[in-house]
Amino acid sequence: MTTGRTIPQGPLLLGLAGLLPFIWGAVTVHVPALANWGQMTLGGRFVGPYVQLFYGAIILSFMSGVLWGFATKGEGWIGYALSTLPALWAFFTTGGGPETAAVNLIVGFGGLLLLDWYFWRLGLAPVWWMRLRLLLTTIVILTLLLVLI
Repeated sequence: MTTGRTIPQGPLLLGLAGLLPFIWGAVTVHVPALANWGQMTLGGRFVGPYVQLFYGAIILSFMSGVLWGFATKGEGWIGYALSTLPALWAFFTTGGGPETAAVNLIVGFGGLLLLDWYFWRLGLAPVWWMRLRLLLTTIVILTLLLVLI
């Protein structure tokens, strides 16, 4: 049995599994042999910063949909408008090379965390939401930073 503040096992496990492309990308930047294996086996888009950037844009767009769902609980047009920001951010800022895109994704995930907090504070997200989002966002940002160093 879980309390209202405890992250349910399903969202926690799926959220952690969703970190794998970010972690894999960071590891393949710093372990050339693994990057070579990944490129030969999976293709160039699935190693290094490229997997992180492609997947990061997808996740920001996915999270826009999650926020849209929160907005349906009663925040009105402001909630709907705010919920589109992560997807629009990803669309407009993830070009221009891997370093610039990584920095923009870091900013995007930081902004997403603020939006998560906004919807949570209004009571539109589950009680445990910020615990999960803080954990996942911290790991995403750290793995994106690892690509920049």
